[in-house]
Amino acid sequence: MPEVQYKVDLPAFTGRNVPIKEIAKAIGKDAQYVRVGIQQGILKFGVAIKLEGSNEYNYYCPDKKVWEETGYFKEIPKAV
Repeated sequence: MPEVQYKVDLPAFTGRNVPIKEIAKAIGKDAQYVRVGIQQGILKFGVAIKLEGSNEYNYYCPDKKVWEETGYFKEIPKAV
């Protein structure tokens, strides 16, 4: 029996930090829902880092992880 091969075209990931608002729109949720989900570890496509001496968080949501978890990807053209 011949070996079966599959070809998968993956998006051109860059490690881009996908903005929370963009993710929220793509998955049909409110931005606060996405923030809290990441903070609580429920949403696995990003990390929330609390700034020292502050109540604010910084978020990092790499494009590859967002795509793996949600199927959403947006290619950003490179500046020339």
